Amino acid sequence: MLKKLGLAVALLAASITTAVAEPVKIGLQPWLGYGPLWVAEQKGFFAKHGVEVQLTTFNWDQDMTAALASGNLHVIAAATNGLITNFNQGVDQKGFLVMDLSFEADAIVTGTAITTVPELKGKKVAFEAGTTSALLINYALKENGMSLADIEHVPMGASEAGLALIAGRVDAAVTYEPYVSTALAQDASYKVIFTSAKKPGLISDMLTANSTWIKANSKDVQGMIRAWDEAINFIRANPKEGGEIIAKAVGSPMEEFEPAFKGVRFYNVAENMEFLKGDFQATIQEIGEIMKTTNPKEITKIPTADDLLMLDDLNAVAAK
Repeated sequence: MLKKLGLAVALLAASITTAVAEPVKIGLQPWLGYGPLWVAEQKGFFAKHGVEVQLTTFNWDQDMTAALASGNLHVIAAATNGLITNFNQGVDQKGFLVMDLSFEADAIVTGTAITTVPELKGKKVAFEAGTTSALLINYALKENGMSLADIEHVPMGASEAGLALIAGRVDAAVTYEPYVSTALAQDASYKVIFTSAKKPGLISDMLTANSTWIKANSKDVQGMIRAWDEAINFIRANPKEGGEIIAKAVGSPMEEFEPAFKGVRFYNVAENMEFLKGDFQATIQEIGEIMKTTNPKEITKIPTADDLLMLDDLNAVAAK
């Protein structure tokens, strides 16, 4: 009996040790806005702040979201509009840190004949439905009293859209870096007529997890937030070394990485606190309204900011 009890205690101890030792599994895509995660990993900032992390790169949002929903990932880096889509699909996913905002890194690029958004009326515009590019063109049209009905949508991925513009197969392309810089480098007459800088937060990314995991792993969440904050400070103090780490992680040559990098802004803890005073929450509502208008079959509910955000750990880190 004592042997059995001893064995049970040993198994329980081993189980607890295994659970404690399991690293936080983070899924992300090769987007330069997620760069501080690679910097934090390579410079040892996660370990310094008491959290063991395993980064896994994915090519598709849907695979990453499925891994989060199944418990194979604990945390994923996700676009804000992706959270709204997942909310409508019943996925428990909360943002606990704003990572980055795209300013000039997402853009509408045109040839010589078009210089303003209203001039897109009746023109062929290439972009991928359901993505940040779709969100950007919908916002640009809305701001100019127009809708998708005013243009001819040519379904196409971000990289193909830029190439189609260069080849003259479309009149405009909605795409992001490095494809924006690639298109502009082909011909001096190509121009950017609208960028995500017009609405800060429209195209943004957050670190996210399900609410149960966040509540149960507050120490790890705060460790990740501190590591992210230190990585951003490192990149700003050491732009060459930080840039090289990120460029290698996303597979971009430095000559393409550097101009693309200028269109993205990282948000450290202090900048999160300022941005989250209300501006971002209002933008979440606006993104939801645009998505519901343009995709009413899939987006039936507009979440509030409280539906998508869990900020207790961020507030705790900022308070210290």
